[in-house]
Amino acid sequence: MLFNSYEFIFLFLPIMFFGYFYLTSKRLVVASKVWLVLGSLFFYSWWNVAYLPLIIASMLVNFAVGNSLNENFKKAKVGKKTLLSFGVVANIALLGYFKYSDFFIENFNGLFGSDIALSNIALPLAISFYTFQQIAYLVDSYRGETKEYDFLNYALFVTFFPQLIAGPIVHHKEIMPQFASKWKMVKNYRNIALGIFIFSIGLFKKVVIADTFATWATAGFDTATTLNLFEAWATSLSYTFQIYFDFSGYTDMAIGAALLFNIRLPINFSSPYKATNIKDFWRRWHITLSRFLRDYVYIPLGGNRQGEYRTHVNLMATFIIGGIWHGAGWTFVFWGFLHGMALVLHRVWSQYNFHIPRVLAWFLTFNFINITWIFFRAKEWEDAVKVLSSMFNLDNVVLPNPLATKLAFLQDYGISFGGWIANIDGDGGKYLIPLCIFAFIIILLFKNSMQKMKSFTPNKKVAVFTAFLLSFGILSLTKVSEFLYFNF
Repeated sequence: MLFNSYEFIFLFLPIMFFGYFYLTSKRLVVASKVWLVLGSLFFYSWWNVAYLPLIIASMLVNFAVGNSLNENFKKAKVGKKTLLSFGVVANIALLGYFKYSDFFIENFNGLFGSDIALSNIALPLAISFYTFQQIAYLVDSYRGETKEYDFLNYALFVTFFPQLIAGPIVHHKEIMPQFASKWKMVKNYRNIALGIFIFSIGLFKKVVIADTFATWATAGFDTATTLNLFEAWATSLSYTFQIYFDFSGYTDMAIGAALLFNIRLPINFSSPYKATNIKDFWRRWHITLSRFLRDYVYIPLGGNRQGEYRTHVNLMATFIIGGIWHGAGWTFVFWGFLHGMALVLHRVWSQYNFHIPRVLAWFLTFNFINITWIFFRAKEWEDAVKVLSSMFNLDNVVLPNPLATKLAFLQDYGISFGGWIANIDGDGGKYLIPLCIFAFIIILLFKNSMQKMKSFTPNKKVAVFTAFLLSFGILSLTKVSEFLYFNF
């Protein structure tokens, strides 16, 4: 089930809300948690009920291992490190089988000339997110940082529907104390108003802004066979804005939906395109994934404790793993490699205490992000090369027809006039250019939704603004449009 669907907005979410608070009002605490777990499993099954047993089995195994790892449970007959290794390997094996089987088979066939048939396994929804979340739980249990050991509560921690499909990736200690608090079990009208406000912002981001940019990005990457210079830049920028408003929109909707139940999910975005260096970007983009990679990959590898060379290797390894986590393809690996290299170079640059003007630093950072997104988006290497090579090809410059009379002399330099972005936008930039300008203004000059959440004050002005965003978003639900991170 999609957040941006009539079924979710008008049926599922209201039913879950009123059912939960009816049960809590009757002091049926256990029943209210069962209600949320069953509702969340129904939410998950809406996509494909065939994978419901998979997530249940994953929860059972991880709960059993996590309990055995904690010092309060001394029934395990094997060492804690062995048990932790088993749990982590089991999770990675599950993720590897469903997400990377065909990737490994394709590369094995290509390397050895074999002809092993592809498994063509459909990727279970949310497996990357709930697998990482449960790995974090096992490690936290091993470290003695988990204090709550009840399967119903654990199931709620894993399946809570606002964050189940695409995060944020939460820690056990962030969520379970909230569900245990009696103050969270009564309707909080400020949280309801705030939740609807943040949800409305997210809905507008997704269906009005991101889905509009998606048409141009898809045309440039998947449909057009050739691109001129301006078409290539329009394609890359369209995807850069699409993924920003798509994923931040999902996160806003998740945080807003959770607030209706008085649960505060961690912040996952903090104006990442305002970053002035790559390290700053990763402190702002998909914050909970960055936290996971730092705490459960980078630091266990040694972090920055074993000299500069080893630190650089650890950074590279961490971001290559991050790239692979996003998708089973060499384009994702290369995307992770580029970000790892950028972080290494930034670290070296910082050690020499070099400084450049803030505007230039932002310009370089944004363009690096924009260019690397090309590899993240491209389905094949050829698609990435098509866009990237055209972005820097001065032999393929096309200007709009109206400029032909005034700038005719440019034809002597190989510049032509005609449909300057016809391959991706038949309207000649009538909407694309204004929306790009609008997107830049929104991401650079305005407070983000999380900042607005901190300063939220219910009043008529906010109510009107919320009603406008929600109404506009609902009226724009004319087609089914998945969130980009559903693919990961």
